[in-house]
Amino acid sequence: MQSVKPYRPNVAAIIVPPEYPDSRKIFIAERSDISGVWQFPQGGIDKGESPEEALIREIEEEIGTKKVEIVAEYPDWLTYDFPEHIAKRMQPYAGQTQRYYLVRLKNKAKIDLDTKHPEFINYKFIDIDELYDYVAHFKKPIYEKVIDYFKSKGYL
Repeated sequence: MQSVKPYRPNVAAIIVPPEYPDSRKIFIAERSDISGVWQFPQGGIDKGESPEEALIREIEEEIGTKKVEIVAEYPDWLTYDFPEHIAKRMQPYAGQTQRYYLVRLKNKAKIDLDTKHPEFINYKFIDIDELYDYVAHFKKPIYEKVIDYFKSKGYL
């Protein structure tokens, strides 16, 4: 009998600037623990917390602001396995099951990476076409699926 792998419930934010939809750039941030690896803000969903509540909390914890509005949501949960070297650190989880949101920063939102537990050391807004030059290989298929979906719906 095969055992079912445990996946960590998680949310992720594709953040666009206040100038959206005039600007279609997206936010990425460089991890503080792995040099040169960039990603979208993301994090686990706490027990009793809705995905939307987790999204706002994680954005505030990771980039220092909760002045955002949800523009759109990917319709399904997406699951991926951690590479072996990450899976060892994230036990008992084999990977993550994620809900993705397209989020616009509100006017006057200030990004501050110097949070209580800094996860990022740098950030920038990039053209969507540059994204895959920055992100970890194991996240690319999920990112491609989500970006393609938001493009097909006219959001990006």
